[in-house]
Amino acid sequence: MDKQSPCQASHAFFQNRACAYYPCHPGADPDSFNCLFCFCPLYFLEDCGGDFTLRGPVKDCTGCLKPHAPGGYERVLERLKAEFARRRAQAEAQPSVADPKGENP
Repeated sequence: MDKQSPCQASHAFFQNRACAYYPCHPGADPDSFNCLFCFCPLYFLEDCGGDFTLRGPVKDCTGCLKPHAPGGYERVLERLKAEFARRRAQAEAQPSVADPKGENP
């Protein structure tokens, strides 16, 4: 990933060193830690590609640095795009359900 100035990369990088939990993942490099995905948008995916452990039905993502490391923003966006495309294709492959009000033939 090319090094960008903070202003150029403001959409892809955010840091909150004032946060009481910063950095919230053990072993993280505080100088490159990205807080943009404080809550990972891939959490809802069964196979998110991250380094998580299951604690009952709950994912424990403490050991995952993927969205917080350099390149994490791009990695998350690519995974979301792939998941949206997969779900769109799946929905389009299903037979359409007739509109109960008959408004959309």
